[in-house]
Amino acid sequence: MDLSQSSVLVTGGGSGLGRVLAADFAAAGARVHICGRRREPLDAMVTANPLITGHILDVTDEGATTSLFAEIGPQQVVIANAGIAESAPFHRTERDMWDRIIGVNLTGCFLTLRAGLRALRDSGNSVSGGGRLIAISSIMGLAGYRYASAYSASKHGVNGMVAALAAEIEGSGITANALCPGYLEGEMTDRTIATIMQKTGKSRAAAVAVLAATSPAGRLIRPEEVSAAALELCGPGSDGINGRAIEINGET
Repeated sequence: MDLSQSSVLVTGGGSGLGRVLAADFAAAGARVHICGRRREPLDAMVTANPLITGHILDVTDEGATTSLFAEIGPQQVVIANAGIAESAPFHRTERDMWDRIIGVNLTGCFLTLRAGLRALRDSGNSVSGGGRLIAISSIMGLAGYRYASAYSASKHGVNGMVAALAAEIEGSGITANALCPGYLEGEMTDRTIATIMQKTGKSRAAAVAVLAATSPAGRLIRPEEVSAAALELCGPGSDGINGRAIEINGET
C-alpha cells in the first residue's frame, strides 16, 4: 500500500498500539503525526523514523486539540487511539475513576475526531481520497465484561458516537469506523495481568490464560493485527466501509 500522499494523526502514538500504528503507516509512506502526554516515547519514535513528527497533547484538552489541527492542517487519516484502562467491581467504582476513563476514552475520542472532521471540512475536503476517521475501541464496547463498567461504557460510547458520525458524513468522501480488538499484547494488558495476579494469586501464565479465553482464537491479539485493519480502511476500495464496529478478536 502506498500512502505517500497522505498525512496521518495518531493519538497515543508513543507507546503500545499507537506506536505500531505510527510505524506501519510510516512504512506505507505516510507522513505521521503522533501525540501523547509524555515527551520521551514521542522523541524515540521521531528519532527512529524521519516521517514521524511528535506533539505533546492531552486529548481531553479541547483547546489544545483544536490548536494541534490548526498547526498541522487537515489529515487524510485521523486515528483516535489514546486510551486508559482501570478495573473495579461496579460497587467499588469511584466517581473519579469513572470520570477519568470517560474523559480520555470517550471525550478524548470525540474531541480528536471532531477536530479532524472540522479540519477536513474547512479545507473543502480537498485532500486526496477524502478522509478516514478511525476510533480504536474494544470488544468491551460490544458486550459487557465483569469489573470493567467504566471502560466498557466508554467504548460502547465510542461505538455509538462513530455510528452516528458515519450516518452524518455518508456520501461526503469521509468515512468513520471503529476497530474493536480483544485483549492486546502490550503494556496496557500487562497492567491488567499484574492486577489479576495480585488479586487472585494466579501465576502470570494463568492470568494470561484468563484474558486469552475471551478470544475465539484462545490468545491475546497482536497490535499488528489492529494496524493491518486500520491500513485496510485506508486502502483502495475502502470508500464503502463506513459506520462499522469491526471486531478483531481472533475469529476467522
